Parts: sequence; C-alpha cells; structure tokens
Amino acid sequence: METGMATFTGLLLLLLLGQPGAGTGGDTEAVVCAGMACYTAHWGKLSAAEAQNHCSQNGGNLATVKSKEEAQHIQRALAQLLRPEANLTARMGKFWIGLQREKGKCLDPSLPLKGFSWVGGGEDTPYANWYKELRSSCISKRCVSLLLDLSQPLLSSHLPRWAEGPCGSSDSPGNNIEGFVCKFSFKGMCRPLALGGPGQVTYTTPFQTTSSSLEAVPFASAANVVCGDGDQDKSQSHYFLCKEKAPDVFDWGSSGPLCVSPKYGCNFNNGGCHQDCFEGGDGSFLCGCRPGFRLLDDLVTCASRNPCSSSPCRGGATCIQGSHGKNYTCHCPQGYQLDSSQLDCVDVDECQDSPCAQECVNTPGGFRCECWVGYEPGGPGEGACRDVDECALDPSPCAQGCTNTDGSFYCSCQEGYALAEEGGTQCQDVDECAGPGVSPCDSLCVNTQGSFHCGCLTGWELAPNGVSCTMGLVSLEPPSGPPEEEYKGKKKGSTMAPAATASPTRGPEGTPRATPTTRRLSLSPDAPVSSDPLEMLAPSVSPGVRKEPSTHHVTAASGPQEPAGGDSSIAKQNDDGTDGQKLLLFYILGTVVAILLLLALALGLLVYRKRRAKREEKEEKPQNAADRYSWVPERAEGRAMENAYSPTPGTDC
Repeated sequence: METGMATFTGLLLLLLLGQPGAGTGGDTEAVVCAGMACYTAHWGKLSAAEAQNHCSQNGGNLATVKSKEEAQHIQRALAQLLRPEANLTARMGKFWIGLQREKGKCLDPSLPLKGFSWVGGGEDTPYANWYKELRSSCISKRCVSLLLDLSQPLLSSHLPRWAEGPCGSSDSPGNNIEGFVCKFSFKGMCRPLALGGPGQVTYTTPFQTTSSSLEAVPFASAANVVCGDGDQDKSQSHYFLCKEKAPDVFDWGSSGPLCVSPKYGCNFNNGGCHQDCFEGGDGSFLCGCRPGFRLLDDLVTCASRNPCSSSPCRGGATCIQGSHGKNYTCHCPQGYQLDSSQLDCVDVDECQDSPCAQECVNTPGGFRCECWVGYEPGGPGEGACRDVDECALDPSPCAQGCTNTDGSFYCSCQEGYALAEEGGTQCQDVDECAGPGVSPCDSLCVNTQGSFHCGCLTGWELAPNGVSCTMGLVSLEPPSGPPEEEYKGKKKGSTMAPAATASPTRGPEGTPRATPTTRRLSLSPDAPVSSDPLEMLAPSVSPGVRKEPSTHHVTAASGPQEPAGGDSSIAKQNDDGTDGQKLLLFYILGTVVAILLLLALALGLLVYRKRRAKREEKEEKPQNAADRYSWVPERAEGRAMENAYSPTPGTDC
C-alpha cells in the first residue's frame, strides 16, 4: 500500500513538474545546488520588497551569505547569469540579498552584521564582507546588495562585497540595481543521474528552474531523460523523481545505467557507473565498486561499507559506526548535545543547573563562573567568591567615614557634615545657622566647618550655656583660661569668642588708655544686625581712666584674640568687673536724675506759661461799656470854660 501511494505521488509530481517545457519561463542556467540548498540569480530592476516577493512565490527567500562557502556558491550562480551577457559595458551593478535592517533599529558597529538581520531569520553570523564603513542611521529601512563589476569575470579569490542603501520602491528600485539572488532550502539532495550512452537529462526543480548540469538535485525535483543520438524516431524518454527512500537517504528509484548502448559499452561516460565498469562479451556491461565499498540498489552508485565514510554527521559531531557496519551514531563533544535531527550538535546551557555560587556565564561548549560587583574570586578555603573590602583601598572611596558591608560599603560623615546627594561619597558642611526652624543661638550665629558659634551684640555677654546673651561690660582683663578650652566650638551651643578685648596703653601724657581690638563677624542670613561695625554702648573702664570708644566685630575663629598688652595695674583695678558695674550704676542713676530734672524744668516752664497766659487774658478784658468807645477831643474854647481855675485859657493848669 505504501509503495502504491509513493508511486501515485511520484506520478502526480511528474505531471506537474516533469513535463517537457515546464518552467521554461525560468532561468535555465543561473542555478547552483550544493549542500542542502539551491541558489538562483535573476535579472530585474526591482525593489528589495519586490525581489523578496518573487523569491517567496517559489518557496524561498532572498539569499543569505552566512559563510565563505555560501558566498562562493552565490558567486557561481551570478557567473552563470553573466556568462550569456558577454558584451556588458563597464559598470558596477548591484544584486539584492536577504540582509535588511528595519526602520527604527540603529547601527551596531560592534556586531559583524552591524545590526542587520537575515530575511529568513537565524542568528547573527560571524561572516561579513562590507564594501565600506556604514552610515549611522535609524530613520529609514536599509537593505544590502552584492556589488559587482559587470564587465569583469568573477574570480573565486574576490568574492562580491556588501553595499547597504535604501530598499527602493516600485518607481525607484535603487541606484545601479540590476537583479537579485534567491535561496531555496531542502531536506535532502539526490545524485545527478548518470547516462551510460548518448542522451540528455533535464532537471526541473520545485522552484520552477530547469537545468541540465546540477551537481546536486534537490528533493522533489523531476528528471526528464531522453536517450539517443537526436533521432526522434529512435529516442526513448524516461521520467524520474527524487524521493526520500529512507531517513536522510534520497534516490531516483531507478536501477542500472540509463541510455546503455552496446555500441559504446564502458567507453561512454564510464558506462554511467559511479566507480568501476565491467564489460561483457556481448557488448553488455555491469557497474562495480572498489574494495571497502558496496553497490547500492540503483546498480550504479557505490557507497562505503563504513556508513561514516560519507560524513553524515555535521558540525562538530563525530560519526561512530554501529554493529555490522550498517548503521552509525553521531556523538558530540563535551558541552554539546545532538539536535532534533541527531546529526548536528548544539551547545548545552550549563547555567540552567546553577553550577556557580553567584554569576554563571554560558560559553560555547562550557561555562564560566563570575562574582558579583563587590566580590572577587576567593583563594583556597575561602569559597568561590569573597567580599572586597572597599574601605581598605587607597585612596578610600569615601571622603570621611567608610563602613564595609557584605558585597558593598557605605559612607558616613562626621558630626556637622552630611553626605552630598551626588555619589553619596563626599561630605558637605551643614549650615546650622541657615537651617529650617529656630536658630540655635539667641542673637548672632556664625557657621563654621562642621560646627557653629553663638555671639552677642556689643554691650552683651555670652551666657555660660553658650547660646543666650546677658547684659554686661566688656572686660579689659585678658582671659584666664587656656584659649583652646575656653573657645572650643561645640555642636550645640558652642562658646563664641569674646565680643571685644581692650588692652590698656599709655597716652601721650601717661594717662592709661584702652586700645581697641577689632574682630569681624560672619552673620547668618537671619541675624538681626548688619555687617557694619557695632559701636560700644557703654564704656567699661573705671573713673579716672580714659578709654576711647572701641569698635567690636565678632569673629568665627575658634580661639580668642591675644590681648594687645597693657598696664597690669589697670587689669587688677577692674577685677571681676566690680568697678565697671559701679560705674554703670552711676551712669544709670545720673541719667535718671538728668531726666527728672528735665521733666521738672519742663513742668515749671509749662506752669509759668499758663500763669502768664491767664494774666494777659485778664488785662485785656474791658471794665465797663464806656471803655469800648473812643473820646473825641473838645475844642479849646469849651475846655477853657470848663476849667475856670486855669490861669491860661485853653490849658488845664
């Protein structure tokens, strides 16, 4: 039943493919079959998409060039295409192959294919033959073609170079595009039919190409054999189909040489025999094989008695002959395993079994173990990986404090500093005076590297808590304690340098006089004072001692200023500030008395002015109504008559 089905299938394929004239529209010469694939070269000014469509209609794709051997096969197909065109003008021509890069995918210079991929799929192959450096572009689709000098013969030592460019369109296929190359893959190949006499064999492939000179005939191809010297009356025709006789065994299904003629015997093409031809006495002949080989069922082909002689195993697989020399098994080296065909080897990913303590990297035929960041390979007895103490490196990765952890480390800062946001390894000063919230000082706050100082305005003294200010006098006595201990900055409420220190000197007349010392103050942004020098509000010397007003500037220095020097008797006179306090009380009382005197004077002046105003008002008030009239002087006669006692008329007396 199986034999009948095979015969029916063969006849059907013969009807479709094996009839004379089938596929005459295809190229009859530009085809090369080798290994497990056939390559065809075609003329045609098409875009890359149109060329791919032409190849796919016949079951193939634009050709791949994954190895130097494959490049040689394609070069032979192109040579067949160019041979009939012997009078081609000197110009460069391009033929599309199946290497493309989609739009949006950028150039990758680190890869052999530069980011391009094969149309039919597959891994990134190591072989490449670029014509020139590629342009870095991601905005359009790019396609690759083979660059040929059409006027020069193709040499095996100069394989076609690769050129990339736009993929073209139906209206504009591309500059210098002359054709394309297709590739068709098959599961197996048959040997070409051998003729024992005059005749012609024409092969018709499944991809609609006819040829009479194939080195290997692809599976499912039809063969049309015409025996004879060209005489149509005496010619005989035979049809054969390349079939799979057994797994990985392909045969035509014929027995004995074809077109055998007693006239020629073994003299014509070795009688069609693969190895030896033995003639009989009546003009007949038989095919034979050399020692170590056996004759196959077609009575023409010889095969080694060792099944491994034909190298059925591919890649790195090794062929191991079975018992009785009738079968074989392919074996792979360590780190590889057989693929689904049991003929080739593929890499084993050992990392799937987690053989490493930390990181596993698979390699062809093996693997290697690596340590994570922060670890290094350990020595004997230390395990696979050991922690790296980054803090022990020179220089240290941290600016101040460094703490090693398992596989890493972290940095820390001293009090008064904080880690910088960038990197997390550097420390920056914390400005306590400019921080959010309430200022740490009651009055002046001076930031320093890693700390801060509190200060007071002139006329005020820093309290023992180092934060508050109390009203006091500026003492002329030099500090009694060591400067380092008295003014050592603290994180919270550190003591500030004194506001001013005056040292007495002698004036021109021998009068003691205080020499001012100047300190400068760097204030926080919210300090309620200006940067100008502050004038002293009250003198701090006892009566009888002349002191010039001193100007004080608070400084951020961690130690006190050295006293300018002076008379020690004045320092003893002002011991513990007693005289200064008495003087201050005297000034206060004097000021109060002066204010009271001024108030009394003002009150007396006010009372005086009120009394004067009342007196003036009383004097201006009229006594009777007659006071409001003005009297006109009388005439002299009248007045003389009234004054009878006047000795002189016209006068009163």
